[in-house]
Amino acid sequence: MSTSNYHAPVHSFRSWRDAARRYLQAGVAPENIRWVDRRSGANQSQQDLFASGEPDFPPQTPPLDTINVPSSFLEIAPTVACHRSAECWSLLYRLLWRLTHSEKHLLMIASDPDVVRLTRFEKAIRRDSHKMKAFVRFRRSVDDLGEHYIAWHRPDHFILRHTAPFFRRRFDVMRWTIMTPDESCHFDGDKLIFGAGMPRSEAPNEDELEPLWKTYYANIFNPARIKLDAMRAEMPKKHWPTLPETEMIGSMLREAPRRVDQMIQTTNTISSAQSFVPEHASIEGLRLAASKCQGCSLCQSATQTVFGHGPATASVVVIGEQPGDQEDVTGKPFVGPAGQLLREELMSVGIDPESVYMTNAVKHFKFTRSSKRRLHKKPSAREVAACRPWLEAELKRIKPAQILCLGATAASAIHGPNFRLTQQRGAFISTRFADQTFATYHPSAILRAEQTSAQNETASQIRDLFHRDLKAFASHIKAPPA
Repeated sequence: MSTSNYHAPVHSFRSWRDAARRYLQAGVAPENIRWVDRRSGANQSQQDLFASGEPDFPPQTPPLDTINVPSSFLEIAPTVACHRSAECWSLLYRLLWRLTHSEKHLLMIASDPDVVRLTRFEKAIRRDSHKMKAFVRFRRSVDDLGEHYIAWHRPDHFILRHTAPFFRRRFDVMRWTIMTPDESCHFDGDKLIFGAGMPRSEAPNEDELEPLWKTYYANIFNPARIKLDAMRAEMPKKHWPTLPETEMIGSMLREAPRRVDQMIQTTNTISSAQSFVPEHASIEGLRLAASKCQGCSLCQSATQTVFGHGPATASVVVIGEQPGDQEDVTGKPFVGPAGQLLREELMSVGIDPESVYMTNAVKHFKFTRSSKRRLHKKPSAREVAACRPWLEAELKRIKPAQILCLGATAASAIHGPNFRLTQQRGAFISTRFADQTFATYHPSAILRAEQTSAQNETASQIRDLFHRDLKAFASHIKAPPA
């Protein structure tokens, strides 16, 4: 066994793992290694002491052989490596050393001091990750590529890479960036990209949807949270500056006694319809559940939920953007002028509109008022993301062979935010929802062009392209079973 001391600068779990494997193979005991945490400037004095950025290894280290380590350690080690304490590296190596030197069942000894500390570190990371999922608030901005949602958060530990996959799954139809003082993460619609830490001043302070969020929060505020100790523990004050709802906490606390009998069962801190979607319901069950959905603020002004309509066994699903004025009143999709145009065009290419399932990416009508009229307003990416659990549930039940997306919003809901209708329209693309997914214009684009183009040339061109696309789509539809 070596008696020399080695210093080992590490900046990630992977760099620790590679170095630990070398030391373990060379028989270097834990007390002979000085692990140097290079993840943060907080340890600068340590870094300056050891100018080299590479670990020292024993000379003539033999080739690496297989090292058998319990799977339970491999599962917990990457999480513990997110802990801000520089001690995590020496703790992990000490446990690794003991596990591979006659203490194979060490992790089952709950009273062992190293195991106690490992468990404490792992719990701290899980708790910090939970708070990040609960307290990240995206603010909408617009750049050359469209909507971009930005949030700033200050976690206790280095958990951004650990927690980012959650946000990718939840908001995969949005372009978003999460900034922290240590690191930043950007999702471009395809992959996660990590970069340097960012100050809070780089993030937007508010956006146009913040008043709606405050209204929503005030309505779902749980009076049980007037247990101040529990409230402070669950919502530490250091996160308050990035939480728009916190400025209302004082008034809500004063009103809590009056509302205590109106306790709301539960709330999802990130706006989504997910908690309203029954796991095993049929299409009819989904329709009934969706009628009570309050997953986002659009339910407050719309007349009713407009769920999908058509055969539950349809091989073709048509997806639009959102219901219009007439759909909102009748409760059925595609019954207004755009729907009538769509049905005419489908029949002209040999597709029976009654044989397909028609639905929308967003189930509530979003509009602005002009005098007595309700004018269509495009749903935001955040609202599309909030409503997407319903669309996914419909597609999961129906399992269509072909999907026809009408317009950019529907196409983005299926393909992600990087889909460009002008560039990728009219192509069959395999997705996880159907082998053949096809996108074209929304028929409302033709109607709008007819209203705004003096010569109707633009409307005519769009209608020709729309008809040509539908004809190409119809040619790929399999004949229904006899």
